Amino acid sequence: MTAPSTPPAQSKMHYLAIVARGFCMGAADIVPGVSGGTMAFILGIYHELLDAIKAVDARFFRLLLTLRLKDAISHIPWRFLLSLGTGIIAAILTLAHFLETQLDQNPTRVWAFFFGLVLASVITVSRTITKWNIKLISAVLIALVSTYLLLGVTSVNTPETPSFLLISGALAITAMILPGISGAYVLVLLGKYRYILSAVNNRDLFTLALVFAGALIGLATFSRILSWLFKRYHNATVATLTGLMLGSLRRIWPWKDPNSISSPVLPNHLNSEVAISIVLCVVGLSIVFLVTSLTSRKPPSNRF
Repeated sequence: MTAPSTPPAQSKMHYLAIVARGFCMGAADIVPGVSGGTMAFILGIYHELLDAIKAVDARFFRLLLTLRLKDAISHIPWRFLLSLGTGIIAAILTLAHFLETQLDQNPTRVWAFFFGLVLASVITVSRTITKWNIKLISAVLIALVSTYLLLGVTSVNTPETPSFLLISGALAITAMILPGISGAYVLVLLGKYRYILSAVNNRDLFTLALVFAGALIGLATFSRILSWLFKRYHNATVATLTGLMLGSLRRIWPWKDPNSISSPVLPNHLNSEVAISIVLCVVGLSIVFLVTSLTSRKPPSNRF
């Protein structure tokens, strides 16, 4: 059954809001340790995103290959995808250099802000489970420990061949649509984060095209698996995602051992830098709770 269209009077504002959500997702995906999927959860468009990705199926490609372009476009929620994609690309193109610079110059402040975002996300996502039991708690703990240990793994030297760039794009996008796992951090583990970020800043279209092609392959397969898990095992899936997000806090803890970015430590003493970081963490928390409060007023179909 075709979804009801957005009323004309609200259409422009509706899709501008989707662009803004896409911008937030793109900004999150740039930072290693923060997931664009987490932002989609916070902003109330996660299931809509999965359904939109699933619509790009075999029938869509058949229509495309037979040059039935109008039918192909009508088969997918192209307005949603175009608006979201515009926001994501805009964030990557405009913020990549800024965030790269800030991560070098003020890493503690950047991590503190995103730590607040993810911590608040854990709370909001876990609230969607109305009744906890030992199995769900076990799922949280297993996902938490697994993610915590994974984020202790250091990056490796890997090739810059077209095939490996395709694989990197597929693995990164798979992580990006999972709340709690950062696609950017997957690229760090694969030794390709700086390489691809440099490709964005230098407009290396060949490298970006390879990564993008890999991302399309990853999206086409994994989104269907994830959507099926939500429909069949909603509580267990949400519990697992909660554990993933809790475990990911290791990577984005603001204060780290200078000799190992994956080893969190406490600040030596309270100073202005620590105070600013704490304030930014609270700001991140407040933003998520505010956005969650606003999106919770929408119809249930837009909520997770």
